[in-house]
Amino acid sequence: MNEVFHIGEVANRSGVSVDTVRFYERRRLLPLAPRKASGYRVFTIAAIERVRFIKLAQELGFTLDEIGTLLSVNGDNECVRVHDLLVKKLADLDARMASMQYFQKLLTRYLAECEAELKKHPDSSDCPVLIEITGK
Repeated sequence: MNEVFHIGEVANRSGVSVDTVRFYERRRLLPLAPRKASGYRVFTIAAIERVRFIKLAQELGFTLDEIGTLLSVNGDNECVRVHDLLVKKLADLDARMASMQYFQKLLTRYLAECEAELKKHPDSSDCPVLIEITGK
């Protein structure tokens, strides 16, 4: 017989809360677990693996809707659907990385301006960065 787990064990082994497991069930990311005669839900190891996958996908930047798409693919077009989702995700990531690189350069320039001003006037209250940002 396959090993079964209660919801608390699924949560603990997956590194999430019991409420998260319930939430995934409500979102249909996790199939509804059958119940024992006592009313307790029972899960298999597959449920634990699925919750771990969902959590990892979220950590990698996938939304719950996107994860739902990944988990629901089957049939003739599954590879096309996954491909299209991954292309979109990579484009989003490229745009975010470009934005972060621009911001990093901007902060580096601001830091250099602050350091130069502080060398000239250690007690100066005229911060060149604030002047540039606020226009005052």
